[in-house]
Amino acid sequence: MKKALSEQRQCIRDIYKRLVPYLICPTGTHVDYMVNPGAVPESFFSWRKNIFSTLFHSVYLALAIPVERRMLYGRLIHLFRIWVTSADNLLDNEDKVVVPINMPGSSRVMRQVVAVMAADRVLSEIINDYVENGVITNDAGRKLMAESLRYLLPSAAQEATEEGGILKRPDPEHVLNVIHKLKTGLLFNLTFIGPEIAEHELNKTKNKTLKDALMQFGIGCQILDDVRDIARDLKEKRHNYVLSWLAHNQPSVFSDLEKRKVDVSERLYLQVPQAVVPAARLGFKMMKTGLLTLGSEGFDYTSRQAEKMAEMMFTILDLADIGKSAMLLD
Repeated sequence: MKKALSEQRQCIRDIYKRLVPYLICPTGTHVDYMVNPGAVPESFFSWRKNIFSTLFHSVYLALAIPVERRMLYGRLIHLFRIWVTSADNLLDNEDKVVVPINMPGSSRVMRQVVAVMAADRVLSEIINDYVENGVITNDAGRKLMAESLRYLLPSAAQEATEEGGILKRPDPEHVLNVIHKLKTGLLFNLTFIGPEIAEHELNKTKNKTLKDALMQFGIGCQILDDVRDIARDLKEKRHNYVLSWLAHNQPSVFSDLEKRKVDVSERLYLQVPQAVVPAARLGFKMMKTGLLTLGSEGFDYTSRQAEKMAEMMFTILDLADIGKSAMLLD
């Protein structure tokens, strides 16, 4: 993990360096309409800010992928992060900065659009560099260009179904096994696109084991997200495992919640422990199981360390107030 973080930091710095030329207005632009790259905070390179990217990059070490291609795939990880975060900002009316850009006006929407467009140009530049240097073949480069978008389309389609709000709450098992696999599980498997295209000696059995483990860990994280976001997902009519459980198992409680005026930041999960505690336990179990598998596949940490990492996710996901109280760890 330490080595992966070090390499991932190098990849991130290179991405921001490559973005700069695409974020500068042409000479002669009126001063009121200037655009230029913002300063990249040092916090962008911290371990906490890159916990998932580090986990993804660790896969390349576990698969014994040569360093020159690890650094290519590591760059792709951060480009995917830019695309996904910028898209989420647009869909959720948020402004989580992933590419600092100085632009006149509030510019929340346009900065996301420019970030996506600039990142796409950097992708082309990087792949061309790696093809020209003989690190990957021209055919692999073309496939990476295509699959970097194609792979995201099912997740994009799932998000599209939530635009404007959902009309009914599906069964919680459908949320878990279909919706959350597309919403989050698929994103936790982005790291495998590069190796599956460009690695000729890929250990396919180990690759699948790691892929399944990250999928399980990612869905476990999404369940905790659902717990935290009950109020937001109720108000915005978005899919949520806990809300689906209530709708199908305690419809009167769910109906009462729907009638309430809730603030999106309200910690509504504290008011429905009968649904939240089992969901949080399931999320914890899935995260722990995924991490245990990774540990046994070369990540070099013990079962107790895997458990502590899963526990830590409650704090990272702003759910420290239910981790212990729900007796998740007994």
